[in-house]
Amino acid sequence: MKATNTPPTSTGKLAALRLPLSFEPGERWQYGINIDWAGRAVEAASGLPLEVYFRQHIFAPLGMSDTDYAISVTQRSRLVSVHQRHEDGTLEPTEPKDPLWREFWSGGGGLYSTGRDYLVFLQMLMHQGRFNGAQLLRPQTVALMGQNQIGDISAGLWKTTNPQLTNDLDLFPGIPCKWGLGYMINTLPGPNGRSAGSVTWGGIFNTYYWLDPHKRIAGVFLTQLLPFADHKAVALYGEFESGIYGGLKAA
Repeated sequence: MKATNTPPTSTGKLAALRLPLSFEPGERWQYGINIDWAGRAVEAASGLPLEVYFRQHIFAPLGMSDTDYAISVTQRSRLVSVHQRHEDGTLEPTEPKDPLWREFWSGGGGLYSTGRDYLVFLQMLMHQGRFNGAQLLRPQTVALMGQNQIGDISAGLWKTTNPQLTNDLDLFPGIPCKWGLGYMINTLPGPNGRSAGSVTWGGIFNTYYWLDPHKRIAGVFLTQLLPFADHKAVALYGEFESGIYGGLKAA
């Protein structure tokens, strides 16, 4: 695949990962750079840049041909425009901030993908780490990913410090949420049909997914809209989920 981005240098100082702690580990939950550090650990253990490791050990085995950190000119022609919502609710196209080079390949974000590809990835998790003939994870690892890893601490709530990028977040009002190894867990049944113990997370441009192991349902909801946790997008996401579970009941 011909890349449009120059690979990041491995000799950089990684300033984005040298931020001071906001609090002591174990005191509370906050969205942060933990998965970025996990990506650095994968690079150290494998001896490969993260983009190469992902391509060789995840994307290629699963047939995720439209997922990568850097995309071709042909793929870029299919890229959906990002829109910014103004205070009056109107939408305006905006150019996403994607520099020609990155300080490092981020384990926590930065991939381009499609709904089809991401559903393939979720099906791998649904099938205990195996899909399309490829065994990516052990069943024990998949199970561990969906277990509470933060004890009595609550997860999934934040107050925005940058309203242009994100609104306040509370995807499950009144429902305690926990954090596993990479995604949020709702401890009670969700209002739109998902089971207790389902896992979920999202991306900055109002992209969301969920995985319900109990009812064996996975869903992906993709927009290209700022700020994150857009109220109309989240409401539509809920309607989409409700429709999926409603159809399941009718069947």
